[in-house]
Amino acid sequence: MRIFVTGVTGFLGRHLAGELLARGHQVAGCALEHARVPAGVELHAVPLADAGELRRVVRQHAPDRVIHLAGLAHVGTSWQRMAEFFQVNVLGTEAVLDAAEGAPVMLASSAEVYGAVPEEEQPLGEDRPPAPASPYALTKAAAERLVLRAGGVVVRLFNLIGPGQAPAFALPSFARQLAAIAAGRQPPRLGVGNLEARRDFVHVADGAEAFALVTERGEAGRVYNVASGSSCSIRETLDRLVAISGVAPEIFLDERYLRPVDIALLRGSAAPLRALGWEPRRGLDRALADLWRWSVENEAMEESGP
Repeated sequence: MRIFVTGVTGFLGRHLAGELLARGHQVAGCALEHARVPAGVELHAVPLADAGELRRVVRQHAPDRVIHLAGLAHVGTSWQRMAEFFQVNVLGTEAVLDAAEGAPVMLASSAEVYGAVPEEEQPLGEDRPPAPASPYALTKAAAERLVLRAGGVVVRLFNLIGPGQAPAFALPSFARQLAAIAAGRQPPRLGVGNLEARRDFVHVADGAEAFALVTERGEAGRVYNVASGSSCSIRETLDRLVAISGVAPEIFLDERYLRPVDIALLRGSAAPLRALGWEPRRGLDRALADLWRWSVENEAMEESGP
């Protein structure tokens, strides 16, 4: 198939592009600017706001599928940038649907759309009505409605982790700080936010495999969760990352990492995805080890300079 991916240079985008190429698909995509992508991907520097140029490059590739990954994804930041999140995540999705010109669109959404759900009612299935509790989640729920109304597919991601994730998020922030401490570039103090929240973590490579599988075999008009079915607190995850790093920092609360609303638990069921043949193969410890190795390599590159 010919597949066009928005946000192809992002955390998931780079992994997904490699997975799609390995499966024999043709891949093109767009991002805000030119960046490194797997060999074989044709990249265009096009923002979602430039609807005319987006339509032109998508039409140029005449894709069989459009995978829409591009968007703003930081829950905490969404409280300060509500208008921008609406512009990018909702109006940007409208622009992608218009550019697709009838080609099926698959949207990367988030488990955050489920909102705060009692523990006894989890794991969360796709039939659970959305109840977004943050501006970010609200924009993703709105984008879902647009895509499903157009006959597309929605993939709700629980917490993807692994190499390449931006340090604005909790675990890559911890890994980056630990790598800087190990290299002697930061005092042995590690700033954290709320450590009690529990999340369902999935290795980004398993997430890429899930997306590729839904691209090939997913049913139009459906929602698919990408989840392991288990959960782990941020505190326990940090402890495991610290153990992998071999660093013993002082942990302190940094209020910059606190959110106005932080959902206590998100744990998902991925039964429809598993019915297509997907299984999360790598696990949390593998994801943390890969994240740590990538963070150390990045720290070494920063230390060596240009």
